[in-house]
Amino acid sequence: MPRLDQLGEIQRNGVLMFPCMEYDDTPWTPWTKKLSDSKVAMVSTAGLHLRGDKPFGSGDQTYRVIPSGTEAGEIIMSHTSIGWDHTGFYKDLNLAFPMDRLREMEQRSEIGSLADDFYSFMGAQREPMKMLEETGPEAARRMKAEGVDLVFMVPI
Repeated sequence: MPRLDQLGEIQRNGVLMFPCMEYDDTPWTPWTKKLSDSKVAMVSTAGLHLRGDKPFGSGDQTYRVIPSGTEAGEIIMSHTSIGWDHTGFYKDLNLAFPMDRLREMEQRSEIGSLADDFYSFMGAQREPMKMLEETGPEAARRMKAEGVDLVFMVPI
């Protein structure tokens, strides 16, 4: 991500004036299970998807399902933002989607199991209402139906 002093005036003002949503409350569900007994899913905002999936487009607020057993070479990024350096992702998927680390935790019995599916959205949304009201809750319902206890969020 560039520093503000490296941006032109228009870009800098756009960042400084970007609206930040504020909420009066925070939804929270107390976590009562031991981590070693929990089913864990992952959600990233890196705009990741499988090679054969439809790429994310500008303003796309849908999500892509990535089966938890997918090999790293089958996952690509189509995030449209130029506001951050994608180089690290190309070197190591785990920077944006730490599947290998979660698998290692499962193998060491630090977590109970991995969810069948992980999810990726495209972050850097200017008008995220569809994501907040439709696609985000839809992904949450899918995870709940699968019995997911804990979601590891990876904001990019």
